[in-house]
Amino acid sequence: MPQETEAAQRPSIDALLALMARLRDPAGGCPWDLEQTWATIAPYTVEEAYEVADAIERGDVADLRDELGDLLFQVVFHSKIAAEAGLFTFDDVARAITDKMIRRHPHVFGEAEHRTAAGQTVAWEAQKAAERAARGQDRARLLDDIPAGLPAMTRAVKLTRRAARVGFDWTRISDVTDKLREELAELEVEIAADDRRKAEDELGDLLFVCANLARKLDIDPEHALRGANAKFTRRFRHIEDRLTAAGTPLPEAGLEAMEALWDEAKRIERGLDLDPQAPPAEPG
Repeated sequence: MPQETEAAQRPSIDALLALMARLRDPAGGCPWDLEQTWATIAPYTVEEAYEVADAIERGDVADLRDELGDLLFQVVFHSKIAAEAGLFTFDDVARAITDKMIRRHPHVFGEAEHRTAAGQTVAWEAQKAAERAARGQDRARLLDDIPAGLPAMTRAVKLTRRAARVGFDWTRISDVTDKLREELAELEVEIAADDRRKAEDELGDLLFVCANLARKLDIDPEHALRGANAKFTRRFRHIEDRLTAAGTPLPEAGLEAMEALWDEAKRIERGLDLDPQAPPAEPG
């Protein structure tokens, strides 16, 4: 018997679509799946997208494969709900994205000249604007189609990038850092006044300028913050592990001892301290 090809061994998209149909079958399907709507599964879709990003961040290829499958299942789920309402099918979704990618890559699928990555970014935005105009959205406000449901930092970058296209932007990075200091000073005033509502407003302004600075530096703020989160987690685990090894409960260690271990973790990461087994500082 001929050996099965790798393609034959993989479950096909048809099998996944059939599975989804079975789950949503009113006669014997899953009660939970049958109750779901676009609105109820939307949070899971967002969560799965973040789990894909997390697997990429950790470099876990096996986990990435699984998380991409979970995300694909979300697309199938949404499409099935739409098909039941007679709106569109999974095939319509696949066809639409295929057509869009061909349309937006004329330098690959058409006769347009070769583009650099930067040139393609500009052309992509121009094509999106043309598509909005074709849908009768040419009179829409500039920022209208930037989804409100995006993570706040990501949306801030998209808002300011879109505004920058028409010249509403700082010309120098130093202008942004000056604004950062200005917003920090305004936040400090409201903190001193113990006005929580105004402090929240000023903190929002400060974070918005941080997003602007990230855009000007061509840094993804979400990626930067995930890196900072991972760094904090890694260093705090070092504190926890060292205190546990010394038999010191965390609440009894004291800030001074924990800060000393934090600095130790930083030195280890930088290759400046190769003896993480030395006794930790005495509890403060």
